Amino acid sequence: MSNRTFTMIKPDAFAAGHTGSIIQHIEAAGFKLIAMKLTRLSAEKAGEFYAVHKERPFYGELVDFMSSGPIVAAILEKDNAVEDFRKLIGATNPANAEEGTIRKLYARSVGENAIHGSDSNENAAIEGSFFFSAFERI
Repeated sequence: MSNRTFTMIKPDAFAAGHTGSIIQHIEAAGFKLIAMKLTRLSAEKAGEFYAVHKERPFYGELVDFMSSGPIVAAILEKDNAVEDFRKLIGATNPANAEEGTIRKLYARSVGENAIHGSDSNENAAIEGSFFFSAFERI
């Protein structure tokens, strides 16, 4: 699975009209879109997706934010997809993100950081399957 990763354009970036620019940035970096859909997470589904953070102090705010508006979920393909995509999106805190990264360009804050990217091959498969039932077959 090292050639696939999962991403999600978050409600802040979608509401600000950055979806098209972010997708262009992703494609320009050599990623191929394998699957993509526009959807909206309920608070219950957002809580389920971020259950790994349930005990963290920011969990409630994260769930509220992620269920506040539409998101774009996508499966991306490229050699070394997870690692290369993490470099492309930049640090969680946009103030610490390198110039030219998606978060440096489009994120507003640590909490509203424009985009999600899987942090491992295992999580890419889990997260992709959360949104796309045929992740393994795509």
